[in-house]
Amino acid sequence: MKKILTILSVAAGLSAAWGQESPKEEDFFKILKVTAPEGTLLEVGGLTVMPDGNLGIATRRGDVWIVENPSSRKPFFRKFASGLHEILGLTYKDGALYCAQRGELTKMIDSDKDGKADIFETVFAWPLSGHYHEYSFGPKIAPDGQFFVTGNVAFGDEEWWRGESRVPWRGWTMKISENGTMQPWATGMRSPCGLGIYDGELFYSDNQGEWMGSGGVFHVKKGSFTGHPAGLRWTGMANSPVKLSPEQFTAKIDERRRRDENGRAIKPENVVNETPNLLYAMKEQFPGVDIQTPAVWLPHGILGISNSEIVEIPQGAFGPFSGQLLVGDQGMSKISRVFMEKVNGEYQGGAIELRNGFRSGVLRMAWGKDGSLFVGETNRGWGSAGEANEGLQRLVWNGVVPFEMRTVKAMPDGFEIEFTKPVDRKSAEDLASYRVESFIYKYHPVYGSPTINKEALPIKGVKVSEDGMKARLLVDNLRRYYIHQLTLDGVRGTEGSYSLVHPIAYYTLNNIPDGQKLAMSEVSTRNSAAASAAPAAAPAASTSKSAPARKGAPAKANATTGGKPKLKEGQAVTMAKAPTYDEVKGLLTRHTCLACHQANKRQVGPAYADVAKRKYTNDQIVELIYNPKPQNWPEYATEMPPMPQVPKADALKIAAWINSLAPSAGSESAGEPKP
Repeated sequence: MKKILTILSVAAGLSAAWGQESPKEEDFFKILKVTAPEGTLLEVGGLTVMPDGNLGIATRRGDVWIVENPSSRKPFFRKFASGLHEILGLTYKDGALYCAQRGELTKMIDSDKDGKADIFETVFAWPLSGHYHEYSFGPKIAPDGQFFVTGNVAFGDEEWWRGESRVPWRGWTMKISENGTMQPWATGMRSPCGLGIYDGELFYSDNQGEWMGSGGVFHVKKGSFTGHPAGLRWTGMANSPVKLSPEQFTAKIDERRRRDENGRAIKPENVVNETPNLLYAMKEQFPGVDIQTPAVWLPHGILGISNSEIVEIPQGAFGPFSGQLLVGDQGMSKISRVFMEKVNGEYQGGAIELRNGFRSGVLRMAWGKDGSLFVGETNRGWGSAGEANEGLQRLVWNGVVPFEMRTVKAMPDGFEIEFTKPVDRKSAEDLASYRVESFIYKYHPVYGSPTINKEALPIKGVKVSEDGMKARLLVDNLRRYYIHQLTLDGVRGTEGSYSLVHPIAYYTLNNIPDGQKLAMSEVSTRNSAAASAAPAAAPAASTSKSAPARKGAPAKANATTGGKPKLKEGQAVTMAKAPTYDEVKGLLTRHTCLACHQANKRQVGPAYADVAKRKYTNDQIVELIYNPKPQNWPEYATEMPPMPQVPKADALKIAAWINSLAPSAGSESAGEPKP
């Protein structure tokens, strides 16, 4: 009863505070700091919660800590081990802790029960070339009690942009038993930082990079190939379950290994207006090979740039989202929510943002006994949003259910959206409340990919369930293996007429299910946008027959641009005053600019204020968006990919805002408000 009264009082307080403004993610999920001893650097590489509720923490600097009462205001930190090599994973099993060091899976035991490890056993060691990028991640415990570990690729010397597997088993997933036997499991990994077990199966998250157009969650079946070719070097070994050789790969896929007239390697760049390779097309090019496309794409710069840990939400935690997955992101310091289903025997599903605003890059997560989520953070050498280089925080749900899309499911003729709370029927039965687009990424040896083949899909109708908890959309032109972006910015809830906390979901449609399709007689086809646009169409039609306007005459109002003349491609933006941050924030988010840049702080790329100091013209900035020049910023390790998909009008508006940050702008600067 006490818990119920607490939730009711919280809900009442929130309702009063919100007024007419729709709630935001921070109104439901609070980020709390876990206080560590002064001087402790928690560059967290691994987290695990032990049976007694204590929290195990492994750091990239080689320390292991045990935290007693980790959810309390004064947790007690005890150092369990030190001197290990770049730990990037930690788990507990049968009284021992296991971690992945750079070159081995290590078992740590406190045999004399003094609170410190005194036995360190090498379970299995794998080769190292010594390259800095040969990180090792894991372990995760498989349902049969064995361990999964993954290995990062290295990079070339001259071809510094190209991932290499210099020694076995870089770019692979390994399955390791407690007695030290290792079985190669799958390859195609580039930077497989996040591992997770779901539905008794192994999944991993990879980062954007060469051959990886965007991050995503992959189902890792034994013998599968997930896209990056470096690990194919070892498929000829007797114990390899993958049956695709490097020679077979290069016979059909151009790795674009080119040299200039001086014999120097040429870095591959994005080719505009080409007919690109697509990862799913590999299934036809290599029949008999298990080509594994992402179960769920996590669009780059929107749901992360460096995807990390995968954890399942336990029953009783985070309310209506129990049983779904959370995926962290190191670069954008955020957590996304993923829900999956099996269609024709293959996993697919959708992703929605859950919570951003962590103090550093989210690398590891673990569930506390109280249902809160421990979040381990780091950004040394990797760059991330947030004000800190390391950290340990806790994400706590306040018990109030947010108005969200709980799941999206594929239907034979569209999608079914289930909500966490009833929708307002008038808004939900209006086709103007919805937009659906589909797009995909290139499969090429270039770092990342623009979104390509983007199409707006016609919505023919919508059927809302009697209880208001579901809406089924009839959508034309569904495309297999494409990401389908569902935007529900017009849907309102019955409670407070609030909008969805997160109105956009990204569904990866690997298969279109069979089943009963809806008849048009069952759905609403009402479209308030079409009705309101109809009166404006008549004058436009009549003016098309009249004489052309005289030179210099003001442009006529356009119904789709709010009465302002529509900007033509290439037309310059002229404005008496530069746009404010609030006016461009939506564009910066939509085009993934905020994934790598902040207004006044260096992140993955330079701060916009530093770009403004270069005194480029607006047009020059636009050209650099389309064709970046990494040589202009040699101090940044990660190159900016070309962004030809950004409309010229949007790019010019962003450029005008960037230039408003120049020192000469003084007090007139329209930069991002400082926290």
